[in-house]
Amino acid sequence: MRIESATSPRLIAFGDNDVDCYETTGMMYPGGNALNVAVFARRAGADAAFIGAMGDDPAGDHMRAALRAEDVDISRLRTGAGRSAHCMIRNSPTGEREFLSADLGVSIIAPEREDLQMIANAHAVHTGRSSHAVPHLPAFAEDSRLSFDFANQTDPDYIAKVAPFCYLASLSGAELSDADVISLQSQIRALGATWCLITRGEKGAVLFGPDTEVSVRPIAAKVVDTLGAGDSFIARVLVGLLREEPAQALMDAAAQTAAETCEQHGGFGYPAPIEIDNTHAMPIGQVHAHAAKLAARAMQRNANKSVPAT
Repeated sequence: MRIESATSPRLIAFGDNDVDCYETTGMMYPGGNALNVAVFARRAGADAAFIGAMGDDPAGDHMRAALRAEDVDISRLRTGAGRSAHCMIRNSPTGEREFLSADLGVSIIAPEREDLQMIANAHAVHTGRSSHAVPHLPAFAEDSRLSFDFANQTDPDYIAKVAPFCYLASLSGAELSDADVISLQSQIRALGATWCLITRGEKGAVLFGPDTEVSVRPIAAKVVDTLGAGDSFIARVLVGLLREEPAQALMDAAAQTAAETCEQHGGFGYPAPIEIDNTHAMPIGQVHAHAAKLAARAMQRNANKSVPAT
């Protein structure tokens, strides 16, 4: 595993991507946790790459163009026949969002040998719950440091599968009490995670690590849209840890980045009129179960490729 720090660390983001489609405005924006982290890490000065899959459709064209504009390495990005992932969103007047429906399209993939080689040569790899890459975490963490976004997933069995491989474990804990936060981070770090970041909405965020407990309050912002704020926070914290910045300084910088994210629509901008195939969309409650099936199929396809022809 690479253990040195770097001024411009090499960071690979693997997995989920979509266009976030706003019902009220008719506009779509590039998004998805892994894609957002790649972009925000690049903006923070990292050498960032994104590995994922998009369709050969207008939504995919738009996301690829945005990644190129942000100077994110997409040399391992797949473009496949079919639909790019999308999510339909309704925003409230306060900027909070309601997820209405989604289509995963071709976005759920398993890593290929070349992906693992790229990850092995990086300082860190980021993925998360929405990428459905848990079976691949041992391979990711073997030669690189793993950053994983649990989102709001606090199920003990799930944590037990993931935390042992984590360098940085991030969770969304706006609904957690102070006691819950302490208990959760203790559980995660006892299982092997070096750092644990818990973002708490209006309560700010707290970072736990070796001899470290650092909190930060939210920075005042004219909130337009909260989408992507958590991803931008994670990216800035991860880049700061890789640079070995002081914990309080990197948390202050992450809070500033998140505040700026909230002052614009979409995760990181790039609006375009919605142009998607919505005929395969499903309710949000069904998305993760469907994604698990797609992930299993992707693993099987990769396994079949590795079997020599007879």
